[in-house]
Amino acid sequence: MTWDLDSLVAIDTHVHVEQDSHGCCALDQELLDASAAYFKGDDNRTPTVGDLATFYRERRIGAVVFTVDATTAMGHPALSSEEIIELSAEHDDILLPFASVDPLADGVVARVRSLADLGARGFKFHPSMQAFEPNDQRYYPIYEAIAEAGVPTVFHTGQTGIGAGLPGGRGIKLRYSDPMLLDDVAADFPSLTVILAHPSVPWQDAAISMATHKANVYIDLSGWLPKYFPAQLVRAVNGPLRHKVLFGSDYPVISPDRWMASFADLEIKPDVRQLVMKQNAIDLLGLG
Repeated sequence: MTWDLDSLVAIDTHVHVEQDSHGCCALDQELLDASAAYFKGDDNRTPTVGDLATFYRERRIGAVVFTVDATTAMGHPALSSEEIIELSAEHDDILLPFASVDPLADGVVARVRSLADLGARGFKFHPSMQAFEPNDQRYYPIYEAIAEAGVPTVFHTGQTGIGAGLPGGRGIKLRYSDPMLLDDVAADFPSLTVILAHPSVPWQDAAISMATHKANVYIDLSGWLPKYFPAQLVRAVNGPLRHKVLFGSDYPVISPDRWMASFADLEIKPDVRQLVMKQNAIDLLGLG
């Protein structure tokens, strides 16, 4: 990786690859349409790795990129994490690839090790989409393998825009993304870095408590425009969690431009703003 950290204005720790080099999309059309309506975004909804490299290079923002492998639960083939890693290597001045594995699939532990060897710099999970309770000990060998690789995990927490507004939410169950389920994981794997993705509405207090209590738990601020952040989250960012929160946009559903413009209007202390936008990610990802 050849990031020029001094030239970067920020590091976006939550960016989705939504289309592969063959034109396949990460979500089916119904879910794409529903999420577009929910987030009211106006950007390209299905960016490739190359699209993301161009988009973020123009803005001088480093980007952590990944997909979600929910093949078993969603019945829709996932994008290839192997391809994301390989293509990101062609843009290693601006992109950092995470991988995703299907917890319900066979051979998942071996795949974690293979992806780590290939160059995955972390792993992304979405318990609601992947239909698994992350504290179920049947999944612990997955976390053991990730901990052995020495890379972080990102878990979606709280409400999701995927399936929002559809009958039954397309069968996606929000309870799997209660952050307290990850308290067991963080406690049982103290060497594993656990990033709670998004303001964890309706469980925001639980997420703040976990990140305050456990040194290996962090929060990324993606998926919500900052003007909608719960008040207690803003207080925590300015205070005890100033070193534990990360800028993330959730692009392409929210562009970093929209997120940063909204964040500029929050009453965030200047020294904390710099930590959130770049330095905390540098420290957590070992980039410095």
